[in-house]
Amino acid sequence: MSAATHLGRRWFAQDCPLCGSESDDELVCAGCAADLPALPEHCPQCALPSPRGAVCGNCVNHPPRFDRTVALWRYDFPCDALVHALKYGGRIALAGFFARSLWRRGPQAVDLVVPIPLHPKRLAERGFNQALEIARELARCDEVVVASKGLRRVKDTLPQTGLPLERRATNVRGAFECDLDLSNKSVAVVDDVMTTGATLDELARVLKRAGAVRVENWVVARAVLR
Repeated sequence: MSAATHLGRRWFAQDCPLCGSESDDELVCAGCAADLPALPEHCPQCALPSPRGAVCGNCVNHPPRFDRTVALWRYDFPCDALVHALKYGGRIALAGFFARSLWRRGPQAVDLVVPIPLHPKRLAERGFNQALEIARELARCDEVVVASKGLRRVKDTLPQTGLPLERRATNVRGAFECDLDLSNKSVAVVDDVMTTGATLDELARVLKRAGAVRVENWVVARAVLR
């Protein structure tokens, strides 16, 4: 390590949000990053557990509108603590950590990246859209085009986590509007957590109606029922 690099790391050292130790040039220290809960072998379409990583029976019998899901970790401790730190604690620097981790996972090239939008009421309450912050950091990783306008959440839906599974699809029906011309484009939707996938499925429906030929989900965490 050069003297300049050593001094730079001392000047810009950060405290890991999980353990509080010095984490140098990356926000989450190497030890805590290694402890983030890995997804088991999973379906490439919905990212739920599937033997040998095959397309699961549910996606075969009831194909979602989206074509692929790239998820970094299982939504469990300590990954959930990091997501909450960004979403509710305002630790915006975590958006960069999530974006770089997604990019290292090697998602396929797409024509456009769209952050899942918040309803204006929710955006006013939180002050920022965590999905947009992650998408902006993805744009720093490579020459990806991020569409921050033209896609709107027009329905202030009930929180999905408080609803039974059978009501989640109807809760988000008609929640989004898109003014973008996505003819023959491949699109990646960025979000922090994928739970049942109902919201992302509805958004994929709207994006394909706008002309998209392929829609992928790029998410930080995937909720997996035990």
